[in-house]
Amino acid sequence: MQSGLYVALSGQVALERRLQTIASNVANMNTVGYRADGVSFEAQMARAGDSTVAFAGSGADFISRRSGGTSKTDNPLDVAVQGDAWLGIKTPAGTVYTRDGRMTIKDSGELTTLNGYSILDAGGAPILLDSSAGPPDISRDGMISQKGNQVGALGLFAIDDSAKLTRFANSGVIPSKPATPILDFAVNGVAQGFVENSNVNPIMEMTKLITVTRAFDGINAATEKTESSLTDAIKTLGSSA
Repeated sequence: MQSGLYVALSGQVALERRLQTIASNVANMNTVGYRADGVSFEAQMARAGDSTVAFAGSGADFISRRSGGTSKTDNPLDVAVQGDAWLGIKTPAGTVYTRDGRMTIKDSGELTTLNGYSILDAGGAPILLDSSAGPPDISRDGMISQKGNQVGALGLFAIDDSAKLTRFANSGVIPSKPATPILDFAVNGVAQGFVENSNVNPIMEMTKLITVTRAFDGINAATEKTESSLTDAIKTLGSSA
């Protein structure tokens, strides 16, 4: 009987993990370039006497790579990354990759994110523009021009599908494997004057929340029933002793 209580507890831990990801996703549903959190679960088998009992694992976090929709801003310093590419930025934690293409130009001419992180070219170097030359023109392949002269290029990077992603500052990620520069722009590229929205589906997240809530209720009911049966068994055994 006690195995049932442990199984129920493992289920509650798993549901709590799922609830945390839902809360994070809903909180960032309007964050530019945000990729939703997810949790994958596997059953863990254990021996309980002569029987095998399946416990719910605590879950493994992952970051969804599904692209979000785009919104038109008409800001020449906004770009929406298309395909499976990422922008590279230099941060205190090293090179981070992001889908948040909102940029600004410092007085020094350095092209940075809104948080002040340097945006990198394909070689991993910061991009310098002429701060007095007006808004840049950015082509699909990331080439940057000012007054008709090419002055730099946005670096676009591919992250291996098997790489584990660690989140950095909302829309940024740090992969477990080095990212590689993209040279083929048939599928990947950027669109100037647009930004990528979060890929969080609010209706789906609310549906998940309802499902998790009902699962919690079901587990609580099962736990109470198991505890009641155990209490009755103890009373019966105690009275017959």
